[in-house]
Amino acid sequence: MSNTGSRGLRHFFDGTGAYIALFLVVTALAVAGYWTLIPHSVVDEPVVEETTPVPAPIAPISVMPEPVAKTPTIPEPEPEPAAPVQSAVEVEVLDDIYVDVAPTPPVLIVDPLVGETVAAFSMDALQYSPTMGDWRTHDGVDIAADPGTQVCAASSGTVLDVRDDEWMGTTVVISHDGGYDTVYANLQSTPTVEVGDYVTAGQVIGSVGKTALGESAEPPHLHFGVTKDGEYVDPSEFLK
Repeated sequence: MSNTGSRGLRHFFDGTGAYIALFLVVTALAVAGYWTLIPHSVVDEPVVEETTPVPAPIAPISVMPEPVAKTPTIPEPEPEPAAPVQSAVEVEVLDDIYVDVAPTPPVLIVDPLVGETVAAFSMDALQYSPTMGDWRTHDGVDIAADPGTQVCAASSGTVLDVRDDEWMGTTVVISHDGGYDTVYANLQSTPTVEVGDYVTAGQVIGSVGKTALGESAEPPHLHFGVTKDGEYVDPSEFLK
């Protein structure tokens, strides 16, 4: 068996095997020589390729245009609106529509007579009544005067009432502007005016009497009262 292996090996080297072995030897020698000739620095250090730096692109310089001075714009004045054209209208003047108005004269107020006040106006506090013998309100003022003394209208107005009152005797009521009425009581039985008469300030309407039973214990006097819209008020407010 050893002879057979020897013959095969001999046949290999004699034929194509000799060429293969020769090729391998040559290749090994070439590789060894290459590594022998190459310097270690070249092998050990990596080769760095030098590259030429490329300059960064230069941005174009924009040139700002110089500002151009603007001419100020003057606004044109707005046209004034045209005045409306008024058409002529013929106006017919009627004489009968105009009424002459007389100027209002000043209101004259006078005292109905001159005398001493013996009983004052009192609607809030009670007063003693000598006639009735009790305490009660008093809706006017009592002005002392002798019987027969003339009594005058305190202001101009219209006679509203002439009556014979059970307690206040002969009474005259005169209506005035502004909602005022004046009351004259304890007059003589026959006054000088009638209902509906227009009287002026200071005109005599009667005279002092003793007809008021409710005030008969008092000395002779005129009982003078004033109402405003039907309510009794202090006569001093009307006479001032």
